[in-house]
Amino acid sequence: MISNISRLLSLSTAIIVASTAIAAAEPSAELIAAAKKEGTLTTIALPHSWCGYGDVIAGFKAKYGIEVNELNPDASSGDEIEAIKANKGNTGPQAPDVIDVGLSFGPSAKKDGLIQPYKVSTWDSIPDSAKDAEGYWYGDYYGVLAFLVNKDLVKESPADWPDLKKSDYANSVALAGDPRSANQAVQGVYAAGLSASGGDAAKAGEEGLKFFAELNKNGNFVPVVGKAAPFAQGSTPIIIAWDYNAMSWGESLKGNPPFEVVVPKTGVVAGVYVQAISAFAPHPNAAKLWMEYLYSDEGQLGWLKGYCHPIRFNDLAKNNKIPKELLDKLPPAAAYEKAVFPTLEEQAAGKETITKNWDSVVGANVK
Repeated sequence: MISNISRLLSLSTAIIVASTAIAAAEPSAELIAAAKKEGTLTTIALPHSWCGYGDVIAGFKAKYGIEVNELNPDASSGDEIEAIKANKGNTGPQAPDVIDVGLSFGPSAKKDGLIQPYKVSTWDSIPDSAKDAEGYWYGDYYGVLAFLVNKDLVKESPADWPDLKKSDYANSVALAGDPRSANQAVQGVYAAGLSASGGDAAKAGEEGLKFFAELNKNGNFVPVVGKAAPFAQGSTPIIIAWDYNAMSWGESLKGNPPFEVVVPKTGVVAGVYVQAISAFAPHPNAAKLWMEYLYSDEGQLGWLKGYCHPIRFNDLAKNNKIPKELLDKLPPAAAYEKAVFPTLEEQAAGKETITKNWDSVVGANVK
């Protein structure tokens, strides 16, 4: 059984409350010169609407004059790992230099020899619980699973996971990815299961599958990957997504349709994503400079503008680096009081159960 209070006091606090070190370091002139000589950085799975990445990428390019080759913005965490494996001997444009993946993929990629260590200048302000001690991967931002609701089509928004089973939401509920490979979708199933199991992490994967099997059987589940376009078109009226994606997608539509983002009352699962550099990166110095930028004050605030809680949030707040207007745009803290941060072991167990049994239990081909 996950203890919300103890988990928040331990992992959540560790993530939000970073080291007291003031991170003012800058990348070395040598690294900048080496990166500029390489001239290109290849990223993967970074949609511009995700976590403010469009402006973050533009900021990096403007600051260092390095081109960014963007591979498959809609790729999943699993796709990113496969891209590294498939391009081990390839120094061309299809080989990613860096990845941004769900927490569970960091340790597994390290174990498989797919990523290389690098500690950014602001390393000490990243909490120990959110990074690999040797520098192979480190947390970048986090959010919670929420419901993005199309208010043109859904008059009364669901307040919690059990509400999604109501006949009012027929042909309405979608995941923001394929639960057989995409971390965001896997965590959506896990969160539903955590709610259904009363907070028992050991049963979350199994209960999540049962929950979606029922949604699918009753005709409430839509096997379409939910994001801004299908949301606007009305094909996915309710999308289960990270809160920052939900807010970003909703706002990008400029009121057409009007939207609401609801943090559920139970099964409030918080997730940390991590950064890493490919062990086979064709542009290793550009990759390191990219990491320096992401973990600088500028890069961290870029993510915050995209409604993500950056991993150095407390360090920035302590040093009065966060504009008030940014803080005011975030959801109220009360919505996050019941948030839980599943451990790596809990995530791994849930992921294995969900990805391996989705087809046999739910039987919906999400695409």
